[in-house]
Amino acid sequence: MLNYFDNKSTNASAESFKAKIKALRSQFRGVRNVKFFLFRLSKIYA
Repeated sequence: MLNYFDNKSTNASAESFKAKIKALRSQFRGVRNVKFFLFRLSKIYA
């Protein structure tokens, strides 16, 4: 919050990325292979 007043910057991009990860996680509900999930995450958002 203080960063906004000092630099006029927000954390909107980080919050957006977090929301995208949450949506992807809900799409892959029940997936047990964590490596595959991280692979998909890196291919979509990297």
